[in-house]
Amino acid sequence: MDSRHLIVGLDVGKNSAIACLDLHGNVVLLMHGVSMGFDSMVKAIRDAGVPSVIAGDKKSTNALIRRINAAFNARLFEPQADISLEEKRNAVKGTGIKNEHERDAYAAAFKAYNNYVSKLKHVERVASKRSVRPKEADMIMSKVISKYSVSEALGGRKANRR
Repeated sequence: MDSRHLIVGLDVGKNSAIACLDLHGNVVLLMHGVSMGFDSMVKAIRDAGVPSVIAGDKKSTNALIRRINAAFNARLFEPQADISLEEKRNAVKGTGIKNEHERDAYAAAFKAYNNYVSKLKHVERVASKRSVRPKEADMIMSKVISKYSVSEALGGRKANRR
């Protein structure tokens, strides 16, 4: 298992797909398959890293996505509305992604990444100024996604949230 932190997009159904991005928006894993179940999806994600966020492309999150999210205790990202076909096509423009299920999974991960990108960039700037190692910076970014403030995450303090 890789310890890199991820933003995971899922497209589940008879044909399913997984898209894993690192916290800098780079594709770490992109795969699809027929009848991929809970166990195989969890294993593929676990082999790629540690999910900080799990996302689907629908406003109403599928039960399998919720179950996978619970397995990792990650943040669940639910778009305010179903991601439109146009938005999905724009998300994959220039990526070379052709499979529609991979496109949908990637669009979900991309939308979730864009939801957090300003916080992640802020953490990168602060970590860089403080000469924080990249692996440690990723941990701090993951904590910020989990509702820690930047100062709490940098100081190693527990988030005071309910």
